[in-house]
Amino acid sequence: MDKNSIIGFVLIAVIMAGFFGYQSHQLKKQRAIQDQLDSIAAVEQFRADSIRAAYLAEHPEDTLVAAAVEAAPSVPVYSDSLLNSASLAEESFYTLSNSKLELRFTTRGGQMASARVKDYRNYDSTDLYLFHEGKANLGFVVFAPTEVDTRKFNFSIVPEESDSTSLVMRLPFSGGGYIEQRYSLEPDTYNLREEFALVGMQGLIPRNVNTMDVDFEVTMPRMEKGYQNETRYSRLNYYCPGDKKPDNVGNNGRSGKKRVDSSLEWFAFQQQFFSVIMDAPENFASGEFSADFFPENDESHDLMACKALMRVDIEPGKERISIPFEYYMGPNHFQTLKAYDRKYEKIIPLGGWLVGWFTRFVIIPLFNWLHKFISNFGLIILLMTLIIKIVVFPFAYKSYSSSAKMQALKPWMDKINEKYPKQEDAMEKQKATMELYRKAGVSPMGGCLPMLLQFPILWAMFRFFPASIELRQQSFLWADDLSAYDSILDFGFRIPLLGDHISLFALLMAVSMFFYSKIVSGNQMGGNDPNAKMMRFMSIWMMPIMMFFICNNLSSGLSYYYLLSNLITMAETTVIKKWFVNPEDIAAKIKASEGKPVQKSKWQQRLEEAQKMQRQMAAEQAKKNRKK
Repeated sequence: MDKNSIIGFVLIAVIMAGFFGYQSHQLKKQRAIQDQLDSIAAVEQFRADSIRAAYLAEHPEDTLVAAAVEAAPSVPVYSDSLLNSASLAEESFYTLSNSKLELRFTTRGGQMASARVKDYRNYDSTDLYLFHEGKANLGFVVFAPTEVDTRKFNFSIVPEESDSTSLVMRLPFSGGGYIEQRYSLEPDTYNLREEFALVGMQGLIPRNVNTMDVDFEVTMPRMEKGYQNETRYSRLNYYCPGDKKPDNVGNNGRSGKKRVDSSLEWFAFQQQFFSVIMDAPENFASGEFSADFFPENDESHDLMACKALMRVDIEPGKERISIPFEYYMGPNHFQTLKAYDRKYEKIIPLGGWLVGWFTRFVIIPLFNWLHKFISNFGLIILLMTLIIKIVVFPFAYKSYSSSAKMQALKPWMDKINEKYPKQEDAMEKQKATMELYRKAGVSPMGGCLPMLLQFPILWAMFRFFPASIELRQQSFLWADDLSAYDSILDFGFRIPLLGDHISLFALLMAVSMFFYSKIVSGNQMGGNDPNAKMMRFMSIWMMPIMMFFICNNLSSGLSYYYLLSNLITMAETTVIKKWFVNPEDIAAKIKASEGKPVQKSKWQQRLEEAQKMQRQMAAEQAKKNRKK
């Protein structure tokens, strides 16, 4: 071993001895501090036990306190004396308020205890709370150096930094440092800002701890008239960066849970018309969500219990670790949510990309424009229906005129059915039918395509009315709330599929659909053909009955719109059939073309080629059978 190696080993030995000596000194120092804290905690525990024992000795008749002391678990003892005192301190409350919100805070956990929306009311005219006291729980869990759950401690309010719209609360540690929660309620908004900070705790939080937990639980009460409609449009939403729209848990009133191991921007506890949204501008690292719905007859009158168990990243070793959060607690109003530019408006269920696009850029702007001049929402829906009908009239005209022409062709269709009654004559029957259409100048798809183009509008309305907060608690005629069902007869008991009432708007809508089907079909689907009879029965009877059962529990505004749409459509169909489509002209056109060659369409050519191939295959099969 050379000289340099010996010097190297000696230096290593000196460094190791110095390191172990320093570590031993630090451990002794920490053990002394821990012993001191344990002694203080024991004194605090002894003092609390002594006070309770003295009280019971002087008041043996107080059986309630005695039972509570005996039944209660042992008071937790924390090694940190200030934490121990905070765990035993008395809870107090503080209120922040602006023109939109009244938020009541509790020092227990330094969190919101209740949230009241000032400019809205429940269906029964009581104050509208997004959550009541005892129905919300927001906790931050950090290791410093053991688990500290803020929900277990009472924070101290900092009076000099708190007023009617701001609140600062702190939870101090004996070893130095504190947890701070700083809330700020913005004026005339539904927005609350929070800054959660770990101040001077770099000596308490281990260097290898780089995350903390954020647990938010809320039980939302029922606020609307119809339980089925309210649960159908209530859920828990969450949004990941870069996604086109948020994902959800508890869709259509079904309880569920989901875990997300990727970054998230925000989540929302969404009731039909109101939401509690928690947003992390610096993003959550991951999350676990659950939503559980209460039954309709639940005595608490609660709607759903939502839970979000989130995780956020922190940077240990800093003097102040600050994490911002934002809360939206208000209505699901499209323009209000969109103004935040955080895709909050995507929680409103407006349909898929095509239907949603039409609703966002046509229906909502038209609705808002009419509302500038008209305050009666029943009249607004009437005008919207008329405007939409006028815009789509060219498509409707093609559909109605094609239907009227098809009805005028019924005598010739009956002759074709009589000529080709057998199943094996289907190809010849189809050929004769297409030739008749060409002679009359009728397109078999003329009635289908225009109706398909109108379908997105019908579906957009179906999505818009139940989700539109503008219609909430707006009365019209006998309906006291256009966003909920109207009722002219309450049974007092529930009938499967129907519910516990009869909606007059839904009933009138079904009756109008019945007469509309009668007008459109006429005698077109008559005859002895079993398929035609079944189609007629489905169109005239089953569809109106099914739509009545569907709409009986939905928004009365939606049923009212469908009623208006059917009435206007019947008027359009009658006018077109009476003044624009003349059956005599069609008959004359067919007679004039008899005996004359008719130019074959590509469809006709393909049909004839298929028939030719079918005959050849049948002939070859017959030859094979004869040889056998």
